[in-house]
Amino acid sequence: MGTVREAPAAGRGDFVLLTGMSGAGRTTAADVLEDRGWYVVDNIPARMLLELVALTEEDSDVKQQVAAVVDVRSRHFASDFAQAMQDLRSGGWAPMVVFIDATDASLVRRFEAVRRPHPLQDEGLLLDGIRSERRLLAEVRSAAEVVIDTTGYNVHQLSAKVDELFSSEVEIRLRLAVLSFGFKYGIPLDADVVLDLRFLPNPYWDPELRAFTGRDAQVREFVLSQPGAQEFIGHAEDMLRTSIRGYLTEGRRHVTVGVGCTGGKHRSVATVEELTARLEDLPGVQITGFHRDLGRE
Repeated sequence: MGTVREAPAAGRGDFVLLTGMSGAGRTTAADVLEDRGWYVVDNIPARMLLELVALTEEDSDVKQQVAAVVDVRSRHFASDFAQAMQDLRSGGWAPMVVFIDATDASLVRRFEAVRRPHPLQDEGLLLDGIRSERRLLAEVRSAAEVVIDTTGYNVHQLSAKVDELFSSEVEIRLRLAVLSFGFKYGIPLDADVVLDLRFLPNPYWDPELRAFTGRDAQVREFVLSQPGAQEFIGHAEDMLRTSIRGYLTEGRRHVTVGVGCTGGKHRSVATVEELTARLEDLPGVQITGFHRDLGRE
């Protein structure tokens, strides 16, 4: 057995496994890494992963960054994946598992748009195939270090998310994504922490504010001046600072905080802007604000 390597810092891993739901965006994520110069292999059987990483090290003085897309298209995926992970770690590799996910409704729309069957659909319905795949991948998803929910994302937004995750800035130890969203569109699947701003008055019901967003000064001032707003955000900041210290100690690489209101346009957006500004002084932490539902009608 070789010497076990330390788990690599976020975005600087030697080996990344891309997996997740069919139609959720694995190919897009793989394309981003390939554009960054990674050696990317698609649809490789899980049992061949150890051979893959061994081959990339042969006769090479430069450590190659490798990404493999593994999914249910290969037979016996679940059992083979578990065994492959054990073999990789025993062989000295610390693979970073990135799981690409989306809601069932979003996946149905995507498959219908391209008029292709789901790989596990067989003679059943499209939704049957999606649900079968979700059951097969349940343990893989729970063990993944990063889960990216692509519900509501277009190709460019997903590319930006993956690109940010694998940024080459070595000093970054933890990437904190603070994401505004609308509860009416669903809670983000990849949220580690969810904050609910629906206790505050909704600017939507003010005709003078409805057309603006939480990025605009008048909405921001309205939201942050409401009774309880500053107290809530202060408590959220304290909680996140405490949690981040623990995440750094435990070696977490990526954390997503969801901040929700009804439509994801006013209260949650203003709060994300405020929180990211307050937390930007944290050393070793890259904080990025995202607004998932800001462009929705």
